[in-house]
Amino acid sequence: MCGRYVVAYDPATLVQGFSLTRIQPFERRWNIAPQSEVPVVHDTREGERIGTLMRWGLVPHWAKDAGIGAKLNNARLESAAEKPSFRQALRRRRCLIPASGFYEWQPRRGADGKPFKQPWYFSAVDGAPLAFAGLFEAWRPDERADWLLSCCILTRDANAIMAPVHDRMPVIVEPAHWAAWLDRGEQRPEALAALLLPTPPQALRAWPVDRAVGRAGHEGEALTTPLPEPLTPEA
Repeated sequence: MCGRYVVAYDPATLVQGFSLTRIQPFERRWNIAPQSEVPVVHDTREGERIGTLMRWGLVPHWAKDAGIGAKLNNARLESAAEKPSFRQALRRRRCLIPASGFYEWQPRRGADGKPFKQPWYFSAVDGAPLAFAGLFEAWRPDERADWLLSCCILTRDANAIMAPVHDRMPVIVEPAHWAAWLDRGEQRPEALAALLLPTPPQALRAWPVDRAVGRAGHEGEALTTPLPEPLTPEA
């Protein structure tokens, strides 16, 4: 799964990195939680690639209440094509969700024998932006209301660097496949699946961070600082 992530870039960096024609302003964040407004890269019907702020937590177009989005911040890659909440978005409304890195929590046991969850931070080895495979939707309760744009992150089985911490991870799209993933004209399941290659373990780096990141109100670059004492995922 993916429950928290980081966007430590400014809008101009994403404009250049993702070849955007325009983007909505946003603030850098080091502890993004579900239901936050996040920058999302997508193609318009006219073929323009833009960055739009969307709520993290997908609200399907058929939903009666926007509250369903609180349960749909992630979608399993293996079943998204069959699930009513995701299948239409997978065919027609795919996006990239830029990230500097993401967090995951590993169940551990302290020196006192009590269980706790240790957060780890994952990012690209070369420091480049990550692009999570995402889906988006437009929803409104009636014709008089404003549209709510929302998104979710696709997840898959963990690779070797992730597996000691958690059994799931975000689907990361390689730059060479960004354009094809965003292409609204492509709807063939087999063609889409071919774009979402497993992330090689050597492409990511990871280290444990302070447990303060578990509180959504905490912010700042210090949340991604490695713990001073060595800690291995296998411990």
